[in-house]
Amino acid sequence: MFDFNFHEALAALVKLILAALMGGAVGFERESHGQAAGIRTNLLVTMGACLMMMLSLHMEELFRHLNADTTVRLDPGRIASYAIASMGFLGAGAIIKGKGSVRGLTTAAGLWLGTGIGLAVGAGYLFPAISCTLLSLLVLYGLRLKKLLPHDEYTILTLKFRGLERKLEEIRKILSAYPEFHIQFINFQQNISSRSRTYRLRLLGRESKSWGDIVREFQELPEIEEIAWEEAEVP
Repeated sequence: MFDFNFHEALAALVKLILAALMGGAVGFERESHGQAAGIRTNLLVTMGACLMMMLSLHMEELFRHLNADTTVRLDPGRIASYAIASMGFLGAGAIIKGKGSVRGLTTAAGLWLGTGIGLAVGAGYLFPAISCTLLSLLVLYGLRLKKLLPHDEYTILTLKFRGLERKLEEIRKILSAYPEFHIQFINFQQNISSRSRTYRLRLLGRESKSWGDIVREFQELPEIEEIAWEEAEVP
């Protein structure tokens, strides 16, 4: 027979709401930065994890009266462990590999963290869950080191010239004025029928605001037809 306990139901509802609020707070930061896994995703993850943790504890309570002679064997942590493992699939979907970098790792880590927060709330481990949420928000909002510290960038510079005259020395001369960039290798293509030359240079450099100045200098070269600057794969 179904036995409804108002106080237990209220406690469960409070846990679910608290888990949803914590997940929503983390999801708000992710959504504000244009990530696909935003408020709704993080909210559902933490709330679902909380429900699974409460289910694990409830299963143990249902069969607590049985002794060691029975064939029923329960592990209260099994559902929770599978929740953490299955989060890897959802986290993998949030990771996107671009030409020059892997994006979405922070979002995937946030989903994994949200699962842990939800499980902690479901187990009644409220203070560590709240503390972890506040610390994670501090990290997400405060520690944006990529904006503060310069980092290596790999780019491909493509230059197309009319005519068959060699332009490599002029290209090197312009780039030599910008010591933050280093030429790793140069590809060369010559089209006899259209009488044009194309150079593709792979550059390694620090994050810089000199791109506009470099492009302007290349635009002033005689017989220049096309300039392209694109992100390159990280070796």
